[in-house]
Amino acid sequence: MSESTRLPLFIQISELLRREISAGYWLPGERLPTEAELAKKLGVAVGTLRKALTELESNGLLERKQGSGTYVKNAPDSSAVYHFFRLELKSGGGLPNADVLNLERHTNTHVASLLGLPSNAPLWRFRRLRKLDQQPAAMEEIWIDGRHSEHIAIEDVIESLYVFYREKLGFWISRVQDSITVDHVPDWKHPDFAPDVGSACGYIERLSWSNQDRIEEVSFTWYDPESVRYAARWT
Repeated sequence: MSESTRLPLFIQISELLRREISAGYWLPGERLPTEAELAKKLGVAVGTLRKALTELESNGLLERKQGSGTYVKNAPDSSAVYHFFRLELKSGGGLPNADVLNLERHTNTHVASLLGLPSNAPLWRFRRLRKLDQQPAAMEEIWIDGRHSEHIAIEDVIESLYVFYREKLGFWISRVQDSITVDHVPDWKHPDFAPDVGSACGYIERLSWSNQDRIEEVSFTWYDPESVRYAARWT
């Protein structure tokens, strides 16, 4: 994926912090670590972190108190890019990135039925290598209705598909349902993904509803249980 399709680093950091707050690592009213501590933990310059914190403050999520620190003001809503992202490093967190490996137009009877479409309906299929802190963590296969667009070029796909859907296709994801089990690594896996083809790994099947209250996305994720885990927290 080209650098032009990646989210700016300070936006990646602000979205990651949104996810951490949403996941319950920091609750409303709680003080965040110092800028120096947080920048070191995230592996970014303090200046980049400050831009991310300013972004979150302008959106009403954080409050800076002179001489005291930065506090969580409100929990994020479902518009956050990583709001529904549930994989994290075993050590906790991890900055998400994704490389699009393949983008093709296909038919798939099973997926079409989940989307409520005719069995021969055209579909777009995205295959991606998901990384956390640049460490290969999962293989993703994502399907949407092909009628959203006749032509999608791989170089035009924004790293965050949720942003791509909202800005290019006119819908956004409002809720999801995950089914978690074990499956075997598919034969199209990227060489950097550690588990071997055919070996057992964590598996997530996700149905995603749009703001129009219909299933707009079906995804299948194979993740490496040796390095990452699925985590959901409620407060």
